[in-house]
Amino acid sequence: MELSRPSKLGRRAFSALAGTTVLGLALGGSVSGGALPASGAPGPVPTGPPPGPPGADGRRHRIALDRYSLLVDGRRLALWSGELHPFRLPSPSLWRDVLQKMRAYGHNAVSVRLAWNQHSPAPGRYDFTGVRDLDLFLRTAAECGLYVVLHPGPYIGADVDAGGLPGWLTTVEGRAGSTGPAFLRHADEWLRRVNAIAARHQFTRGTGTVLLYRADTPGRADLDHLRDRLRADGIEVPLLHAGSPLAWQEPGPTRDAAEARRAHFDRLARGSTLHNVRMAFGGTSWGWLAAPSAPSPTYDPTAAIDEARRPTAKLAPLHQLGHLLRHVPDFTRMTAAQEVRAADPRVRVRHLANPDTGAHAYVLRNDSAADVTSTLPMGGRDVEVTVPARDAKLLATGLHLGAGRTLAYATVQPMLSLSVGTLDIAAFVGRAGEMAHLVLDCPDEPWPTRLDEEAAWTFDHGELHVMVPLKEDRLTRVRVRSGETDRTLLLLFADDAASLRLWPYETPSGRVLVRGPELLREAALDGAVIRLTGDTVDERELEVWAPPGITDVTWNGTRVQSGLGRAQSLMTVWPLPGVPRLVLPALDGWRRRAENFESRPDYGDEGWTVADRRTTHGTTPVPDGQPVLFADDYGFHYGDVWYRARLTGAAGLESVSLSYRTGAHGLLMAWLDGEPLGSHRPGGAGDGKGTWTATADFRVPQALRARGGEDGGPLLSVLVRRTQHGQDGYRAARGLTSARFEGASPDVRWRIMGAAAPDPVRGPLNTGGLYGERHGWHLPGYDDGTWEPGSPAAAGDADRRQGVTWYRTTFRLDVPPETDASVGLVVGDTRARDVRVQVFLNGWNMGEYGGAGTGAPHTVVLPNGILRTRAAANTLALAVLSGGDTPPGPGPVRLDLLGSAAGGVPVKPVSSPARHRG
Repeated sequence: MELSRPSKLGRRAFSALAGTTVLGLALGGSVSGGALPASGAPGPVPTGPPPGPPGADGRRHRIALDRYSLLVDGRRLALWSGELHPFRLPSPSLWRDVLQKMRAYGHNAVSVRLAWNQHSPAPGRYDFTGVRDLDLFLRTAAECGLYVVLHPGPYIGADVDAGGLPGWLTTVEGRAGSTGPAFLRHADEWLRRVNAIAARHQFTRGTGTVLLYRADTPGRADLDHLRDRLRADGIEVPLLHAGSPLAWQEPGPTRDAAEARRAHFDRLARGSTLHNVRMAFGGTSWGWLAAPSAPSPTYDPTAAIDEARRPTAKLAPLHQLGHLLRHVPDFTRMTAAQEVRAADPRVRVRHLANPDTGAHAYVLRNDSAADVTSTLPMGGRDVEVTVPARDAKLLATGLHLGAGRTLAYATVQPMLSLSVGTLDIAAFVGRAGEMAHLVLDCPDEPWPTRLDEEAAWTFDHGELHVMVPLKEDRLTRVRVRSGETDRTLLLLFADDAASLRLWPYETPSGRVLVRGPELLREAALDGAVIRLTGDTVDERELEVWAPPGITDVTWNGTRVQSGLGRAQSLMTVWPLPGVPRLVLPALDGWRRRAENFESRPDYGDEGWTVADRRTTHGTTPVPDGQPVLFADDYGFHYGDVWYRARLTGAAGLESVSLSYRTGAHGLLMAWLDGEPLGSHRPGGAGDGKGTWTATADFRVPQALRARGGEDGGPLLSVLVRRTQHGQDGYRAARGLTSARFEGASPDVRWRIMGAAAPDPVRGPLNTGGLYGERHGWHLPGYDDGTWEPGSPAAAGDADRRQGVTWYRTTFRLDVPPETDASVGLVVGDTRARDVRVQVFLNGWNMGEYGGAGTGAPHTVVLPNGILRTRAAANTLALAVLSGGDTPPGPGPVRLDLLGSAAGGVPVKPVSSPARHRG
């Protein structure tokens, strides 16, 4: 859900505004010293080098904007942000891993949403420790050289339960998003707690890199209140909201590289320099975090970096565009130019120009199902270009690529242009199989040298033509010299795969460019040595372009033998090693135990809550003559909930009808005096707001109909998997809503039980109300020695039972310290088992596997930190809900190596308290 909508104030309106101004974007008045330009010169800030990488440098900084871009300390900044939700990666050590990857892949900012429900288990109670440590995340982002765009809500959407609103908010006065005092009292308290941390990390103060603050502000009155709130809390960075003059550009999810190019090139073609990739990293909706709109544990499988922290196929265009915006300043001040049309109308063209540098950009889009080759007027001539089907291209003319050399045109996209010592380097990218044609305006005859056999060149009438067939994962280099300058131009040509192994990096002593490894995390110049850290998967060459005086290279702390290459680079003599092969253990030694003791008539429920309320703050009507049965009204906001009712005067009872409401994948099971009545699942598409309403009708077996005499009547037990609150209807009821009986009119007294007190370490969304959860069966240290042997795969037709069955085992991994291994748990096989499986690793709820009768397996990613990988024991527990027609097991369960790399970041174990004995 896009919360900050593009502004209605377009470029025409902006064009009437002269100079630079904050345009009301700030909380009030100017930002940290006033409007820019700092030089005091009238008119727009000219195109120039961007500000250096941000950090907590202890200096005051100024932020402003004009109709072209953000301005940081008087320099233009094209923001290329990637969205990451820290709460979807419950291992703080891995925050650094993903942030370093985002920076390496071209991002200069991270967009962060904060889920209120993760931090607040009850009114007035807040927790910012452990996996909820916002202060640690903001420090890590600054250490990784990334700006932060902070979005604390209160409502964030993001396919999170209730859009991030805490469960307890369903039971208090005041409607979320309103300006009423009841809601604002709670929302202000939440923001005050967040702002106390964020204020310490503001870029304007030099104490962090928080650059922008996003808000969900539905109305003017709410916006005024929010500004007052932020000002009182010391927040001084600019505020982005629905009416901001500079639009927050956030295309929706894209399925592949071609669609990503179309979406983001389109934003660039409209002149936007405030971009966000949603999602840069999707992560896991672990525990009961997921909203009904995205109930799978895997959040956004189309993200550029996948749930296992691996790059995906669509990452290449984002990597290329991010580095283009960073290393080619012309794109920070582009405006619409004279209309240009391709000869073939299937290719749509947007033409932009930079008034300072004379550079032009052409965004070509082909929405047809066939590749289109057409001529396009570029740089004063007709150029033949090919745009693949349903794809896009970004071409440029007039870019200055070094001393006296200007790009006349190219049929491939520029990726970066930078200077290293006396060397000017320009990289261009295209698709494998494409013929790249680049033309340089050269006032004097150049001396080109082909460094790789693919390249060809010719010089004619002051133009150097270079032709390169782009090959899969192959970099082609051409060196250009002339007698008029001592600077050398190095042209690099790469396809998508090869571009993902080009790593520009800015150090305090100058820029460097590294080629070869799967990832460059950091580069530091230390005397004559350049110290590189990063990751390799396969054996890779290492090539480094560094400032003069650098003669030696270390990789991950080890010196590598290198020499000077023909491209004026340091080349390693031997390839960097790849990652060693890892073998994961088989999961065996399983033990199992059935539960749902709550269904037995003799189970003691004296400590359960009596469900006898008559009014609710929820939006679901209370049926006439019945008590409120909604789980939230009794403080049970997440996971499964149990109901028990003694039916007095139930002799002759023929049927029971139970109405209930759930989120996606809801489930109801019922027993009468311990005998199963059956299971029920809501059908249909729900109400469109995340709620499914259903009624389960159960016939009472003949043997049970005579009960209801002197013993007080039969005992009705109901288990409801109530699942998530909807994002747009968070107050809708969850759990039972009413009960109806045929054949008798019993007196009914309800009791209810759900999750125990929230886990103080794992948080309020970790566990629900199953017996095993309430008694620590999911935790390390629980003594399961009396359980029977039995694996999830061994459960067969003879074991069919309605209810809950638990499985537990332990396993050990021994991953070498220099290896980053991403491990998943594969649950299920091809057999159709309609079961629900909750996966717990070391007590952490990693999410639900729902077979739903399809038999499709699912891989649950086990994040390092929660997963102990260094010769330590791990406890795996599965809670399986099954109907009487299905074996109580998901089938085979195994570990799977999702990816590994030589490198990574140090990982600290995430606190995973064991069950207290006694």
